[in-house]
Order: sequence, then structure tokens, then C-alpha cells
Amino acid sequence: MTTALLVAALLMGFFGSPHCLGMCGGLVTAFGLSMKDVSPAKRRALVATYHFGRLTSYAFLGLVAGLIGTAVLQPLMQGNSTPRILLGLVLVFVGVTMLGAPFLNKLERFGMRFWQYLSPIRQKVFPLNTFPRALSAGLLWGFLPCGLVYGALLIAVVAHNPLSGAALMFVFGLGTVPMLVATHETVGWLRDKIGRFRLRQLNGAVMVLSGLAVVFVPIAMSSMHGDHGGGHSMNMQHGEHTMMMNDTGNTTDHDMSQMDHSMHNMNDDSADMEHHH
Repeated sequence: MTTALLVAALLMGFFGSPHCLGMCGGLVTAFGLSMKDVSPAKRRALVATYHFGRLTSYAFLGLVAGLIGTAVLQPLMQGNSTPRILLGLVLVFVGVTMLGAPFLNKLERFGMRFWQYLSPIRQKVFPLNTFPRALSAGLLWGFLPCGLVYGALLIAVVAHNPLSGAALMFVFGLGTVPMLVATHETVGWLRDKIGRFRLRQLNGAVMVLSGLAVVFVPIAMSSMHGDHGGGHSMNMQHGEHTMMMNDTGNTTDHDMSQMDHSMHNMNDDSADMEHHH
């Protein structure tokens, strides 16, 4: 788990939080109405408690996602680049989703069936006037169907590490907290700034580019390194060829020297024969 991936999860939660507010706004309002008879100090503590419960559920889901990634994907990832490629593709997919592609809408509708199944249990936590009830409400809230949550879970799966998946989902949940605990005026200001500067779309574009970089930059670097290796091999071959030529030249010079020496001996022998004659 890299720091960059945790930062990406945090920003994904923060810039996607207007979507979270649309999904969770009614639930937050219901929680607030159920705490109208408690003191302001206790109310703040109860709010912190149910958000802690929600983040705990996210961490649990991230843990399960990491276990799935370990069990299913790990055997396919021994000694190859599959983990990096999968991570890059998931980042691209989540980034495109943040740009507005409705890829996870069907998954949200499927999750809504499970959320409706929890309805009888949800009714028992109201009113949220005690800490156990607030914690229970937060734990249940973590299972509210949300495409943004499902996208973060996909990243947790390809992290193929249970603890990394849990940490990633917890940090993602932290990114959504400011929007969900802000006052009405602050919520309006945050939504206006995020919408005006298209920060969600900007973050989605950054995730897409990051995913593409994760997939293709190492491939390009490997290709460049391969070319360098080829050039180095050619230089070695050229060096070997030069050494062979030098060896051949030295052998030729040595042979010529021996021939000159032989010719000199023959001349000496001829002179001796003339002298005796």
C-alpha cells in the first residue's frame, strides 16, 4: 500500500462527497431529528460515534475485499506485471466513473435490495440518544448502497492485501466526513466550490491519467532499457570483432617475421656454399 494510493482514496472520498450527500442526506437528517432532545455536547459526541461506526463498516468491507483479492487474484500474480496492470485499469475505471459514467448504477440498485432487507434492524436504533445506538446506526449506514463506495472497494480488491484494503476504505471514509458533518451553510459552500471548479471531474481525470501511467510507463521504461541493452550488446560485438582483427593482425605479423627470418637463413646458407665452392 503506497501513500499515493491512500491520498487518492482520501481525495476520492472528499471530492465525491456531494454525491454522498445526495445519497445520505436523508439519513443524516433522520439521525439529527432523532437527537433533538440531547444536549449539544452529547449530540456532537453521538455524531462522531455514528461516523466512527460508518468508517468501521467501510474498513470491514475493505478487509473482505482485500481477502477476496488475495484468494482469487494472488495465484495469478506470481512473478508478472498483472498486479500493476490491474491496479492501473481499476484506477482508470473509477476515474471514468467519477467523470460521470454510470457504470456502477446497476450495482447500486442491487445493493438497495440488501439495504431494504436491513430496514427492520434500522428501525430499532432510533432514537439515537445513546452511544450504542449511534454506533449501531453508523455500522448499518456503512452498508448503504453507493457507487462511489463500490469504486473504492474495487481498488481495495486489487490491493490484494486485507490490511491495505481496510486502511484504504477507512481513509476513503474520512474524506467523506467533512461534507456530512458540516452545517447547512458550510455544506452549500462546499458543494458550490466543488461544483464550480469541477473538482470531482478533475480528480477523476487525475485518476484516469494515474491509471494509464501505472500501466504504460513501466512498459515504456522497459522498452527503452531493452534498446539500451541492444546497443550495449552491439558495442560488445564490435569490441569482440576488433579484438579478433587485432589477434589476426598480430598472428600475421608474427608469421611474416618468421618468413623474413627463414629467408635470411637461406641467404646465409647460399653465401656459405659459394664460399666453399
